[in-house]
Amino acid sequence: MYIVGNGRVITQDDKNPYIENGAVVIKEDEIIEVGNFSDLRKKYNDAEIIDADDGIIMPGLINTHMHIYSSFARGMDIKGSTRNFDEILKNLWWKVDKSLSLDDIEYSAYATYMESIKNGVTTVIDHHASPMAITGSLERIAKVADHLGIRTSLCYEVSDRDGIEKAEEGLRENIEFIKYVDRKNSDMIKGMFGIHASFTVSNETLEKCKKAMENIDVGYHIHVAEGITDLNDAQEKYGKRVVERLNEYGIFKENTIAVHCIHINDYELDILKNSGCNIIHNPESNMGNAVGCSPAIKMLEEGLIVGLGTDGYTADMIESLKVANILHKHELKDPTVGWKEAPLMLFRNNREIIKKQFGCNTGILKKGAKADIAIFDYIPHTELNENNYNSHIIFGISGRGATTTICNGKILMKKRKLINVDEKSILEKARTISKQMWKSVEK
Repeated sequence: MYIVGNGRVITQDDKNPYIENGAVVIKEDEIIEVGNFSDLRKKYNDAEIIDADDGIIMPGLINTHMHIYSSFARGMDIKGSTRNFDEILKNLWWKVDKSLSLDDIEYSAYATYMESIKNGVTTVIDHHASPMAITGSLERIAKVADHLGIRTSLCYEVSDRDGIEKAEEGLRENIEFIKYVDRKNSDMIKGMFGIHASFTVSNETLEKCKKAMENIDVGYHIHVAEGITDLNDAQEKYGKRVVERLNEYGIFKENTIAVHCIHINDYELDILKNSGCNIIHNPESNMGNAVGCSPAIKMLEEGLIVGLGTDGYTADMIESLKVANILHKHELKDPTVGWKEAPLMLFRNNREIIKKQFGCNTGILKKGAKADIAIFDYIPHTELNENNYNSHIIFGISGRGATTTICNGKILMKKRKLINVDEKSILEKARTISKQMWKSVEK
């Protein structure tokens, strides 16, 4: 049993949002009480104390859209033009993913998950691609997550861009992995059915995906209308917009993750809303790829569930929170937006998305929730209270300020040191094999 205490507790629980000198009591994988540190210390006098050193105690953060394999592109010299999103895909990402071996995948997973943990992230939903190493790729990533102790959901992106055989192999990888996690029956690992995007899959492939998913109760994880090419392709080839086309194949449902949804109209918005599916906003990636600004504020106003992800751009969810706050102010020329919407996406909606998929309550500090907790090194120089804590998170806290990360009751990082993991040697190995991967990309 642990008591995480001697800090300011931000619970993300509306009934008990903030405790000045608070603590969280953990038994096994569950939170059993949240309250005053002194009181809980007396009540559970045999518990081990995890000292927050006057820092901020918050729920572990959730990243609802990640690309683990993108880790190995960091610092790589890009050959060819990248003047628009199509060229970024063709000259960067579709070269990188084709150069990945199973070992590359494993070490990119180590690098990404470790960096996530060091940013206070305890749950990652990933969308994977490795056309030359498809079979077994998801299980290889899952084993890394299990070793590190982080909660994760995985899928493989089905795409026709490398031919029908590769598309079918990707389809099988999804189904086999979904069966694999069903057998494990754990709330630490889940599987989804991944599809890249409308413009890289034919009607025939979508029909195969639909058939493969019959009687399988998991959602799809797919990029939707991220770039204008996706919309143009759907209209030119099929006479439909992206959401209209995908909806005909049953893609959108309550446990589906529809990523981006930038180039959509009101009719498509209604389809998404009526389906109950989950939209993931990735502000930094959208800005970096210059694909446009998501109508995330409008979608929230219309009652859609919009969560926050990073799309592989970073592992720092606090950074994405900050950017989501200012992006929509700039785009809408309205300084009043973003204050409530960005925290809503990260702290409320990401939690609801995870609950749908994993069936457990995380992203909140209250009795009965999963013991997923992050401590951040932040001592405020102005008053912090139940009415202004989001302002302190946005302007004062950073992901790298995480000092301790706990997932499912297990300490993954303490005082900035990863537990039972040789971080130095793993990253040395990652640098060595990623350098070899870069050579493959250059050929």
